[in-house]
Amino acid sequence: MASSSLNSLTVLVPSVSRCDRWQVYQRLQELSIACNCSPDGTLHVEIDYPIDIVQLRSVVQQQTATRADLILWIERCWQTAVVPNLSY
Repeated sequence: MASSSLNSLTVLVPSVSRCDRWQVYQRLQELSIACNCSPDGTLHVEIDYPIDIVQLRSVVQQQTATRADLILWIERCWQTAVVPNLSY
C-alpha cells in the first residue's frame, strides 16, 4: 500500500478476527479506502480524509458488534435530536 498523500495516516486494526478480516478488507476496498493485511494478520488502513476513519469504524463495528449492540446503537441514532443551524 503506497501512501497517496503526505497527510495520510496509517491505522493498524489488530482486533478484527481472521474470519471477519476479509470482509472488512473487501468493504474498505469498495469504499476506495486503501488497506492491506500484513503476514501477522494485522489490517493496515490508510486514512486520507476524516470520513475514512468514520467509515473504518462503521465497517469494523458491523463485523464485530453483537446484534444486540447494533440494535442499541441504531435506536440511539434514531433518538438523537438534530438541531438545524439556522445562522445563514
